[in-house]
Parts: sequence; structure tokens; C-alpha cells
Amino acid sequence: MMRTIEILLVIIIITGAFIIASLFAILPSPRQVSPLNLRRLALTTLQTLDGDYDLSATVFKANDDSAWAQLQIALSACLPPNMVYNLTVYEVHGGAQLYTVINSISNAESLGVGSDAASSLLASSNVTFSVTPEKIGEHGGGGTLYILNCSDANGWWITGYTAQSLAEDLYKLLSPYFTATIMVQNTTQLGQLLNGTKISNSPYESVTNAVIINTFGESVPIPQIYCQGYALQAEGYASGVSYPYTRYCYTLGNKTRYYNWTWASIVGYPLYYVSNTVVFANQNNTYGIYGMQKVYQGGINAFLQGLDNNQPFAYNDGGITKSNSTQVNLLPNIIYYCNYYGIYPSSSHTSTRALSTSILSTGSNGYNLTLGLDMFSRFDSNYIPGAVYRHIFRGSTNVTGSLLALGLTRSPDIRLTALGILSYYQPRLYRSEYTANGTSRLVVLQLGLMGGV
Repeated sequence: MMRTIEILLVIIIITGAFIIASLFAILPSPRQVSPLNLRRLALTTLQTLDGDYDLSATVFKANDDSAWAQLQIALSACLPPNMVYNLTVYEVHGGAQLYTVINSISNAESLGVGSDAASSLLASSNVTFSVTPEKIGEHGGGGTLYILNCSDANGWWITGYTAQSLAEDLYKLLSPYFTATIMVQNTTQLGQLLNGTKISNSPYESVTNAVIINTFGESVPIPQIYCQGYALQAEGYASGVSYPYTRYCYTLGNKTRYYNWTWASIVGYPLYYVSNTVVFANQNNTYGIYGMQKVYQGGINAFLQGLDNNQPFAYNDGGITKSNSTQVNLLPNIIYYCNYYGIYPSSSHTSTRALSTSILSTGSNGYNLTLGLDMFSRFDSNYIPGAVYRHIFRGSTNVTGSLLALGLTRSPDIRLTALGILSYYQPRLYRSEYTANGTSRLVVLQLGLMGGV
């Protein structure tokens, strides 16, 4: 019984002490326990008001326009009733004086000492901000982009696409960067180019120092005149070897050197087939694609021989690629140009036709090539998945022809081709000035709390 009484007395004493302490304790205000983040509220309020660009439209109107009264009504509706605010709009200048007050709306004379603010820079809806690219060739020779779009040839290793659809996409991506962009519509026009003849009425067309993109993948169009039995057979066909049309690839390399072209191979093994749907109408590439003739591994060897002006042509079908399927990644400098030009292919790709570094040597097995642009990480130090190779003769500093070779698996991503060309030539982008007078206004919203705890 005594223990029960003792326990009750302890409970009474503890409870009384707690009640007495509570009466004299100074508790923090709810505002201190859970303060309102005024800066975040101000920012989200500005974003809400400009959700349909209403705020952007209003701040550029005259101060006596009714839109300002509607803005104040909307602002009051966005905030709690015990909130005071001041919204000030500034004109942005480009000179010594950066800002000038345009207008201000408020629901109180003072915001007290517990205020905070957020700001937003708004652009006029009447202003279009544009980017103007520098034209390749506008400050010197060249500047013509030729895209092979031949209707009388077939492609290979471009699964899911046609050469013509790829040509259209490349035209859209790259034509703003060249003084002239010309579609090569058939192999006859390609033959004219190889002869140094212009194929358009454009006053800006220049056969020399041009870029030629082969959209036919591992196949390359061949003009009829270079085929067996025609006028230039000696430059396109070599009898007595396993793949006679390897000789045509030698001519392509020689013309690339002579006219200082940049020849672009968009995917796979460069120059593995030649194609002309008229001459080879009854012949196929052993996979059921007619209008094609195989030149095998000797195609790229012959091209590089011609590029290096090795004479006479020597047939060689030895392999200079590594066909292992290996993941490779874009190098950091290429990712930089992805952001600069706004072209975003995947950063990871599968390499299956990487070219050997042996072609870079200046000895008997090399072709006097240097790397003008390396695009991918190396899975093997002896092989290059994708790059621009520049030909420079020993003892010279002049570039005489270049080759962009992307040794990747199908299907092709032509954004990589565009990125390779732009990263190599590096045309500048001229952007309009964002802070030009009258085009930008700074809106500052300051919030405070009034009364209560």
C-alpha cells in the first residue's frame, strides 16, 4: 500500500513540475519553427505567371496598359493573403548603365526586414534570336559540299535507309555551313566531277577543295565511262586481278589528291563495292543486291595508293582493318562540338571496321597520312575507329586530300558524319546579342510577411 502511495506522489510531483515549467517557458513562434522560403516562393510565382508567356508579354507593354492591372490581380491570387510584395521591371542595357526601372507594382509601402527576392530575365516575344553559321570556304577557296545522291547506284551496309534518304538528311544538316551544297544526282554527274567539270549553275560551286560525302555506305557509285569496254576503262578496270574494279578506287584517291577533296565514308569498310545499276544490271554483291561489283579489301588500299600518288597502281587486297565488334566512345573534344553545333548522336558506338594505324607511317607500307581529327576512343592502340586522315607529302606542309572514315557497324548515323566534317573544319557560329537594347527585361519579385506569428 505504501509503495502505491509513493508512486502516486512521484507522478503528481513530475506532472506538476512539467505544468509549472510550461507556464514560464518561452516557445519559438511558428514562423521560426517552420520558416517560409520566400525566395523559392518568389521564383515559383514568377514561373507560374509566365507559364503561358503572359508575364513576358506584359512587361513589354506601356505602363498604362490594362495588362498591368490584370498582372497585379494574378499576382495577388498566387500569394497567401498575409503576403506583401513588390514587383519591379527593369530594362536591360548593353552600356555602362545596365538597368533602368520601367514599372513597379506593390500592395504595401514597406516589406519590413524579413523579405527575400527572386528574379527572371525575360525576352520580348517580338524578337527572334538567331544563330548564323560561318560558311566553309567564304574566306578562301573551296566551300562546296557534294553529296552523292546517284539514282543509278545501290548502297550497302546502310540497312534501314537508302542512299537518297541519307543524302536528304545530310543536306539539311550541313548545307547551312557551305557556300554551295550540290546533290550529285547520277553517276554521269559524278564522272563530270572526276573530270573537274562543274555540275550546277551555282556561281559558288568550286570543284577544288570540296567535300564529297558518299552516302552509299560500303559501296561507291562508278560512272559507266570507267567500266570495262568504255572510254576510261584503263582508269577504272584492271584485268588479270581478282577484283578488277579496284583500279577505280585508285582513280578516286588520285582525284581526291589532285583536287584536294575531303572524301567522306559514312559507315563500314570504305570502298568495298562499286555500283552502277545499268552496267551491272545482271550482277550482284553475292547478297542479292544487283547492280554491284565487289572490290573487296583492295578498294581502300587502292584509294590510299592513289591519294599518295604511288605509281604505277599495284593491286593489293590485304586487310588493313580490325573486324572485331567493340564499343567505342566519342572523345571529349567531339562531345564539345556536339554541344557547339547542336548535333547529338549517341556517345557510344560499335566499331567493326577500324583502320590500322600502319597507314599513318611514312615508310614503304604507309601513305603519308596524319590524323586531322580523331573521333573515338581506341579499343586497340593499333586501330582507329573513326577519324579524318590528311595527306601531306614528305617535306611539305600542304594538305593534298583528306579521308573521313567511320569504321562503325550498320545502320549508319549520319549525324556522326556531319559532326566529323564540322569538327574538322570548325566553322564559327555567330549568335545574336541577347542583351541588345529593348529586347530583354529583368523582373524582380520581392516578398515579405505582415502581421501575426
